Amino acid sequence: MAARFEELAFAATPLGEVSLRRRVEPTLGVDVHEVKLGDEFLMSSLFHDSEVALAHLGLKALADSRGGQGWDVLVGGLGLGWTARTVLEDDRVASLVVVDALAEVIRWHVEDLVPGGAELAQDPRTRLVHGDFFALARHPDGLDPDMPGRLFDAVLVDIDHTPEHLLHVSHGDLYSVDGLRRAALRLRPGGVFGLWSDDPPEPRFEAVLGEAFAATSSHVVSFANHLTGGRSACTVYLGTTAPPAG
Repeated sequence: MAARFEELAFAATPLGEVSLRRRVEPTLGVDVHEVKLGDEFLMSSLFHDSEVALAHLGLKALADSRGGQGWDVLVGGLGLGWTARTVLEDDRVASLVVVDALAEVIRWHVEDLVPGGAELAQDPRTRLVHGDFFALARHPDGLDPDMPGRLFDAVLVDIDHTPEHLLHVSHGDLYSVDGLRRAALRLRPGGVFGLWSDDPPEPRFEAVLGEAFAATSSHVVSFANHLTGGRSACTVYLGTTAPPAG
């Protein structure tokens, strides 16, 4: 019989101590995988609806913007892999780059410590990159360290808790007009920038997003919270660059 709780991996990182845990959720009788950074819970397999929605909403906006196929997608933040795996479910996606600042999190997937991790890592369309998404976003060579100047069709980001509640102070410039305009420059015409947030839509950030992109929208993603017996909600922000001429 499997243990009701076990720590699958632990490491000290520049951002703090990171751990991967598996436990049995007694109210549902299912295995739950959780990621902690220090004392903060970053991810739980019990709650992944909004991470899946980030991929679905981002790719739908891309299809509505200009359609086509052979899309190149970048995901900022690997976590438990829900957004990345959902992206790969779409046959129109030709390539996926996933950037994560923690080499340990990438290793968990490669070594299949996370459910579906090896499948994600071994998909021929996928490349897992150990790097600082925010540093790459402000670098003149762009988001792909192996292909300077590369453009993407969609960039989907799930790293900080919200644009105000950051994992590290160095992330803050992304959420400014200039930072988001830099992100927009890494997209092809009609490309989509998507951002996950744990808070309701925030008018100040919506205004900033609107200054950086040709079209924007905010989507509230509601899901069942099995711990409270009620519902919880997150937000997916979307920004789309101007479509191709003609």
